[in-house]
Amino acid sequence: MDRIRNARHFAPRLQRWLDDIASVVRPAAATAPDDASQLDLFGQAGAAAPAAALSGHVAPAALRREADPVALPANPATFPANPANPAAPRRVAPATPDFSPTAPPVPRKAPPPAPPAPDAAPKRQLLVGQFVLEYTLRRSTRRSIGFMIDDDGLRVTAPKRISIAEVDNAIRTKQAWILSKLHERRERRAARLQKPPVEWVDGATLPYLGGEIVLRLLVGGRNRTSYNPATRELAMVLVPGATELLLKERVRAWLQLEARQLFEQRLDVYAARLGVRYHSFALSSAGTRWGSCTVDRKIRLNWRLVHFSLPLIDYVVAHELSHLLEMNHSARFWDTVGTIYPEYEEAKQLLRKRAQELPVLFP
Repeated sequence: MDRIRNARHFAPRLQRWLDDIASVVRPAAATAPDDASQLDLFGQAGAAAPAAALSGHVAPAALRREADPVALPANPATFPANPANPAAPRRVAPATPDFSPTAPPVPRKAPPPAPPAPDAAPKRQLLVGQFVLEYTLRRSTRRSIGFMIDDDGLRVTAPKRISIAEVDNAIRTKQAWILSKLHERRERRAARLQKPPVEWVDGATLPYLGGEIVLRLLVGGRNRTSYNPATRELAMVLVPGATELLLKERVRAWLQLEARQLFEQRLDVYAARLGVRYHSFALSSAGTRWGSCTVDRKIRLNWRLVHFSLPLIDYVVAHELSHLLEMNHSARFWDTVGTIYPEYEEAKQLLRKRAQELPVLFP
């Protein structure tokens, strides 16, 4: 009974003691979320603080983890004041750690120059008679030496097993043909560059399918393109303030669309006649080649062929499809071309002539 009386006597005192302890502990616990938030801000207040303040982004977790180990004083009276309880003791934040480097930065060396592209073949020079002939040598899996003349000069393609001396001897053997073609190419290029470019005005004429079409310029609420085959007029409706560059791009886009549709039709016609199938077809913008055919049966045709008449387009189509059977320009190849396009020799010469007569549309 005495123990019960003593417990009842001390219970109120014990309760008051526990309440006093709770009044001290609760304010510190209530500030825990704010302290955690401020700890994140401390992580940004060092070297990363200016960048975070300018960009408006929160410091990455990696920086916050670096700041977390900063020791906070164990005494609650040293923490910042709790705004929810102004009577609570004022707290002092720990010093911000300094992340600035102590050693001077090491100067960086300039990066080495990038190696040349793998397909950028170097130029070689060879003394041929009284001339120094410059040419580009490319290696391939072909079985013989091939020569190609374009606006960049002479390009020689040879098998990997052929030595440089053998390539030079082959050039000397073909020097008459090579020099003649180079001279012809230079004359054609000079004549083409002397032609005045097309004036992009209303009523200008453009070459299309071997003839000419008239360009009509109109102003409207939106850009539109339409072609009238009866009047052979290409109407370009442009928004007010449209530039000449925009006009050129729209004309080029229309020509390329016409070229793609027509070339696909002619490829199907002549592929059926020859009994072959090609893998794919794409337009080309090459400056010196009208078409190409790869060993994986991919055909590319220059969209500028749309300026020429249909027989000349058909010649190039027949030429490239014949490469599916003969990947060369041997007698057997030309016999193959002749089976589906007998007038190939005349077309080849006419294509060369018409190419020189084209006006400069897109220099």
